[in-house]
Amino acid sequence: MRALLSHEPGGPETLRLTELPDPRPGRGELLVRVRACAINYPDVLIIEDKYQLKPPRPFAPGSEIAGEIIEVGEGVGGWTAGDRLIAATGFGGLAEKMVIPADRAIPLPPERGFAEGSALLLTYATAIHALRDRGRLQPGQTLLVLGASGGVGMASVEIGKALSARVIAAVSGQEKAAAALAAGADVAIVYPSGSFEKDGQKALAQLFKDAVGPGGADVIVDPVGGDYSEAALRSIAWGGRFLVVGFPAGIARLPLNLTLLKSCDVCGVFWGGFVARDPQRNAAHVEQLFRWWSEGKIAPKISKTYPLERGGEAIAALRDRKAIGKLVVTLDSPVS
Repeated sequence: MRALLSHEPGGPETLRLTELPDPRPGRGELLVRVRACAINYPDVLIIEDKYQLKPPRPFAPGSEIAGEIIEVGEGVGGWTAGDRLIAATGFGGLAEKMVIPADRAIPLPPERGFAEGSALLLTYATAIHALRDRGRLQPGQTLLVLGASGGVGMASVEIGKALSARVIAAVSGQEKAAAALAAGADVAIVYPSGSFEKDGQKALAQLFKDAVGPGGADVIVDPVGGDYSEAALRSIAWGGRFLVVGFPAGIARLPLNLTLLKSCDVCGVFWGGFVARDPQRNAAHVEQLFRWWSEGKIAPKISKTYPLERGGEAIAALRDRKAIGKLVVTLDSPVS
């Protein structure tokens, strides 16, 4: 089988397409033919040794997949060869075949394609955990989403609307603003590129304040970080919740006097840790996601697909913030 492997720390250009022996499933495992693998920001970090998970090399990046079962390992019930599934894998998805623990597999409905199935779990499950568990978002409240055209951002826009919130989408360009509005945002604003000096930081904060209105944002989803975080925090409502999701623009430094003045919470969102500690609640969230998906309230937005040999290009596009929605590597179709 073929796999796109990281042999040493570095950027996407260091990945090498390699022939490997076919894996075999052990007890409690499934051997899966990978049909699609969605690309997420952890894929950028993990190959550079900047992520909290550091697999032994060589390894294939790729943290969420869709595919079909080739072989069922000993002791596994409820699955047979040919069954279609999705799974969050941590790494290993950029390969034609992989072994996964059976308890990570989720059935993929027959009416759903592999590409869209691969793009559901990581971003949407993160967003529902963020908004429900950490943000306690209520109907009618105002939600500000930074990076709203990206994977977690767009999922947060859709789920925010499914939860009957007023959603303000903040993005870095007009095309991304159009995508956020198409996903259901009530308002989309375009912020400039940073880093920002004092005057720029003040102007950015005013942009956010004007967008959310005089009451402020009840919940802020921040998958961006950097200088955007403090500016956004300045627009928060009294008693609001600021949700820390990611740092592609750099790890933010927040002045804690702002949290005192607004009596607000700064909440970390680590979906992987949540799944490990409360798998039953996560399973309930995933069931809700599938209901919303069937009702048309959410749907993964895939802007481009790539073949396996060009998987590094997909990771580079995400790193360089050129993606709108999700990028997916498909293992049985050409680039589109």
